[in-house]
Amino acid sequence: MFVDNTWLDIALRGVLLSAAAIVWIVLLIRINGLRSLSKMTNFDFVMTVALGSLVAGAAQASDWKEFGQTLMAMGGLFLVQFLAARIRKASDAAEDVMQNEPVFLMRDGKFLDDALDKTRVAKSDLIAKLREANALDLSCVRAVVLETTGDVSVLHGDGLDEIVIENVKEL
Repeated sequence: MFVDNTWLDIALRGVLLSAAAIVWIVLLIRINGLRSLSKMTNFDFVMTVALGSLVAGAAQASDWKEFGQTLMAMGGLFLVQFLAARIRKASDAAEDVMQNEPVFLMRDGKFLDDALDKTRVAKSDLIAKLREANALDLSCVRAVVLETTGDVSVLHGDGLDEIVIENVKEL
């Protein structure tokens, strides 16, 4: 595919192919919508990681066939994500199968040790998340939730509207 394997050829190939892959991803995002690279579900997170890997593969492609296959794989990921979102929206049963439930790690200022054990979250990591959220007084922490994406949400203040914790599971 390329002229030779000098350092200049290798450098130019990497820059041009990675730039082309990025342009392709931007085009796919414009077609599929802004949600494409969100981290709202575990599918979205996997999509983002896989795209990064595919960009690296595209930048290292040794011929046009390999490069084209990588671009088609990116398109396939966007299609699978689009279809999964449609199926989840259309069916509660599919939603239950495809999506994990968020889990309480703390409630009303108390650590939930069983939940920490079952989710394999270290208490020290949870404390770091409390500091990150500026939770200055544990008695003001209404809930800490391990979200389906692996993010940790710290809910603190004077009150807590039940709708905010509607689908959160207690272990």
